[in-house]
Amino acid sequence: MKTKKLTLLFLIIIGAFIISACTGQPLTNNYPGLTADAERAYISTGSFIYAVDVQNGRQVWSYPESAGNEFLYFANPVLTEDGQLLIGSAGTNHAFISLDPTTGNEKWAEPFSGAKGAWVASPLVFNDTIYAPNTDGYLYVLDLNGNQVSPPIEIGGALWSAPVTDGTYIYLNSLDHHFHILNPSTNQLADPIDLGGAAPGSPTVGNDGVYAGSFSSDVKFIAPNGRNDVIASASDWIWGAPAFDNETLYYADLSGNIFSLDLKTNRQNWDTLKPDGPVTASLLVVGDQIYVATEAGSFIALDRDGKIIWEKTPGGKIYTTPVLSNDLILVAPYQADFALAAYDADGKQAWTFTPNK
Repeated sequence: MKTKKLTLLFLIIIGAFIISACTGQPLTNNYPGLTADAERAYISTGSFIYAVDVQNGRQVWSYPESAGNEFLYFANPVLTEDGQLLIGSAGTNHAFISLDPTTGNEKWAEPFSGAKGAWVASPLVFNDTIYAPNTDGYLYVLDLNGNQVSPPIEIGGALWSAPVTDGTYIYLNSLDHHFHILNPSTNQLADPIDLGGAAPGSPTVGNDGVYAGSFSSDVKFIAPNGRNDVIASASDWIWGAPAFDNETLYYADLSGNIFSLDLKTNRQNWDTLKPDGPVTASLLVVGDQIYVATEAGSFIALDRDGKIIWEKTPGGKIYTTPVLSNDLILVAPYQADFALAAYDADGKQAWTFTPNK
């Protein structure tokens, strides 16, 4: 059963690499990456990255000028404080690039191309340094001009998710079933922590440590000193990052169950909640609402008691975590009639975006 649930996701990602490399044809049929600021949404899908005006859903720019098998984008683009948009390609050239978020023009003299694998994960920017995980099992350390500033750090296993930081240490998951803690001052790794299963999603920083879900169907709390305990379990494998909100941790599994854990009492806040299909996207908490996107294509708003406030069906399947921009929640479905949709807190659709031909 679990294998069936993962088949489509793995075929989307791994198949994309194989088709692009072997046929020389760009593949545009992959689930998208998404990020946003107050002015624009940035969506990476197939051979292109698009900037979209969040006020009206109109295309601002696209990159590159034309498709090619060297370009294939999965990751969520990352905005930096100094005005860059960072993303790596899973295509044949393995290029890690910086774009101007306003114009879509390249900002570096040339892309970073020192990795041996594909860029599926987003980078972390911390202390004016880029920490970029690659499927070759290495974490690449670059300055904000795209220059490698230290030897790559061998993590092990394929790295599919973005690192996170608590302001002191950097934390990242791996498909090799382990959780890793990096001291960025020395680039030294602590002993790896066994999660009991592959971890394709990012960990989540809490008040005194980090929460990590995995295919062990458990959520672990991990302190900066490496102390770790299983604090909760799911009914199935956990793909997306848990969502931390004050004293509550929200997470979901591949059977479609949605959980709300009271971290003070270590008890679930509601009984079984299972809308309509597997959940791979992370949950998004905004105000008093929790937003859930399912593989079946539903986009759902819950209250803090687990009651469904409204439910929409944008079409296609949804693997990408929804993103907040101003007062709108942005949703990027896969295999839908459009690439991006915007909803307000009441569930009213503000606009949809389809790339220009």
